[in-house]
Amino acid sequence: MPFKPIQAAIAILVGLIIWFVIPVPTGVTPEAWHMLALFIATIVAIIGKVLPIGAIAIIAVTLVALTGVTSDSPKQAISDALSSYSSPLIWLIGIAVMISRGLIKTGLGRRIAYYFISVFGKKSIGVAYSLTAAELIIAPITPSNTARGGGIIHPIMRSIAKSFNSTPEEGTQNKIGRYLAMVNYHANPITSGMFITATAPNPLVVDLVNKATGGDIQLSWTTWAIAMFVPGILCLLIMPLIIYMIYPPDIKATPNARGFAKDNLDEMGSIDTQEKIMLGVFALMLILWANIPALIFGEAFSVNATTTAFIGLTTLILTGVLTWDDVLKEKSAWDTIIWFGALIMMAAYLNELGLIGWFSSNIESMIGTTGFGWIGAVTILTLVYLYIHYFFASTTAHITALFAAFYAVGLSLGAPPMLYALILAAAGNIMMTLTHYATGTAPVIFNSGYVTLKEWWSIGAIMSVVNLMIWIGAGLIWWKVLGYY
Repeated sequence: MPFKPIQAAIAILVGLIIWFVIPVPTGVTPEAWHMLALFIATIVAIIGKVLPIGAIAIIAVTLVALTGVTSDSPKQAISDALSSYSSPLIWLIGIAVMISRGLIKTGLGRRIAYYFISVFGKKSIGVAYSLTAAELIIAPITPSNTARGGGIIHPIMRSIAKSFNSTPEEGTQNKIGRYLAMVNYHANPITSGMFITATAPNPLVVDLVNKATGGDIQLSWTTWAIAMFVPGILCLLIMPLIIYMIYPPDIKATPNARGFAKDNLDEMGSIDTQEKIMLGVFALMLILWANIPALIFGEAFSVNATTTAFIGLTTLILTGVLTWDDVLKEKSAWDTIIWFGALIMMAAYLNELGLIGWFSSNIESMIGTTGFGWIGAVTILTLVYLYIHYFFASTTAHITALFAAFYAVGLSLGAPPMLYALILAAAGNIMMTLTHYATGTAPVIFNSGYVTLKEWWSIGAIMSVVNLMIWIGAGLIWWKVLGYY
C-alpha cells in the first residue's frame, strides 16, 4: 500500500472522534472545532509517518477545502486552503534550501570544513571545534539542518574518524568517532536556533509571533540573529567541552587530522570560479539580510529577506552555478514549500476561528489558580513545551501544534511578548537534542553507529539542560541590554 494503514487508521479515527464524538465546548464555534479535528489528524499522520509530509499536506489542503470549515462557499474555501502559499516566509525557506544546494555542488561547504580542521585540528577537541565552526559558518544559508549536519558535516566527520581507524564496524568508535559524532550532532540544534534561515520551522515561529501580537512584533532576520548570537555562541563554545568531559575520546592528540584535511584541500585544488561565485553570493545575502545597506544609506536601500533569497538564487542561475534542473531536482525545497504552506494555513485558521484564544484563556485560568506570576508560569510552560518533544518525531509538527497556544497563554499571563517569543524560539531548537528521532539530522548520525541509544539519550538530556540554562541565562542579560523587555 502507498501509505501505512495502521497509522492512517489511527489518524483518521482521532479526527473523526474529535469531529463527531467529542461535544463542541462552550465558547468554541463548530467551524473552529472541526478545523481542530483536521489539524490534530494531520499532526498524528505526520508523527506516524503515514505518508511523506508533503503528501499529507496536500491531503490536508484538500480536506480543508472540501469540508468548508473556513467558508460555506466552495470558491472561498479553496481560496482559504491555498491562502498561505503567497506567504514570503514560505518562499524564503524554499529558495534558501535551493541555494544551499550550491554549497554541496561546488564543494564550498566541504572546503570550509576542511580549512578549519587544517588550522585547528591538532587535538581531538580542536577537530570538534572545527566541525562546529564549519556548521556555524554555513548555517545562515542552509535551512535544511539535515542537509547541513547530515549531508555536509557528517561525511567529513566520518572520514576523519576512519582515518584514525575509529569505526563502529571494528568496535573502535570510542577512539574518536563517538565524540566527533556527538559534537557533529549537538552543534546542529544550536546553529539552527541562531538564524531564521538555519532550519525550516523558524519562519513558522516568526509568522505565529506576528499573528499573536497583531503585527506588533515582527522578527526580522537581523533581529533574530543579533538576539540569538551571544547565547548561541556560548553554547557552541561550551558544548564540545561538556561532551568531552562526559564521553572523552581515547585519542586526545590528532596531528594526523590536520594533514588529512590538507590532503583533501590539495585534492580539491585551488578555489575555482563557481566556488568564488558561491562565496560571493553567500556574502551578499548575509549583507542584505543584516540590512547593512539600509544602515549605511538609509531605509530606501532596505531589501526584504525573501527578496534577498530570490536575488541569491537568480545570481546562481545566471552564472551557471546552479541550473534550472538543479533547482527542479531539489525535492526538499519544493516539499518544504508544500507542507509549510499547509501547516501555516491550518494554524492561522485555528487562531482566526478563535480556538487558540479559547484554549489560552482556559490554560490561563488553570495556571492562575496556582498563584504563579508570569515568571513562574513561563518557566513551567517552557519546560513542558521543550520536554514534550520526547513524543514528537518532527520539530515542525511540534511547533505547529503547540507554539501558538503556549505563546498565547504566556502573553495572557503577562509575559513580555518579545522576551517570551525568544525563549520559546530557543526552546524549539534546543528540543532537537533529546532523542535519535527528534529532527531529520538525528537518524542520519545515529544510524552511522558511533553512538549507542543509551549514550544518545543520556547526552541529549544533559545537553538540553546545559543549553537551556546557557541560552536563557545569557539571553536574559543580552536581551535586557538590547531592550527587549
